[in-house]
Amino acid sequence: MSETDKIIQLSEKAIERSRERLRPVGTKSKALRYQHVAKKVGRMLIAMGALLVAGVLFGTFVQPLGIMGFLSLLLLMAAAAFVFGKYPAFPEPRREDLPRTDLKQLAGRTEIWLEAQRPALPPPARQLIDNIGVQLDLLAPQLQSLEANSPAASHIRKLVGDDLPELVSGYQRIPAGLRKEAHAGRTPDDTLVGGLQMLEREIGDAARNLAAGEMDKLATRERYLQLKYQGIDTED
Repeated sequence: MSETDKIIQLSEKAIERSRERLRPVGTKSKALRYQHVAKKVGRMLIAMGALLVAGVLFGTFVQPLGIMGFLSLLLLMAAAAFVFGKYPAFPEPRREDLPRTDLKQLAGRTEIWLEAQRPALPPPARQLIDNIGVQLDLLAPQLQSLEANSPAASHIRKLVGDDLPELVSGYQRIPAGLRKEAHAGRTPDDTLVGGLQMLEREIGDAARNLAAGEMDKLATRERYLQLKYQGIDTED
């Protein structure tokens, strides 16, 4: 392989890693990022509006702004747009913060953390990360009303905020050159894929178990309405 081919190959791999990094794992991570952007845009518009009002008041009651004053106002507004558009940066979650993340944001924050790790994982594991994102999306709405100190909350926090990131982090701590070498009959790649498959099932089961209670309540409510308004007489 020529030096040019090597450079092209490295460039293609870099582009692919960038695409993997930018592609969201689930909808909840996108929602958190959109909320952050919306807040920054709001602060930017407030700052620019305040400068504009201040400039109008100054020009009306103190002295006319003139060309230089008008240009200075535009520069100040542009500077405010830049500062509030750039800062604060999105708070990327850290591995050690996930177990303590607010339960309502746990699914989305975990998805964001997984997005950052995905480019370094083997292709089969990347697909499983996407599948886990789907299960986290199913779980997220139910976490909004789940009691933070309940046994179910503790189980989910352990599963999503601890077991899942620890599996991925443990794989990444193994040198890249050893990840395809067999150890105790399995390669680290195989172990990672097997662990992610298990966690995908567990997260899906947790989401369905939480939803089962609400499904039962809905069925009970429908039965009550039938008895109340239709007078159905049955032994069910």
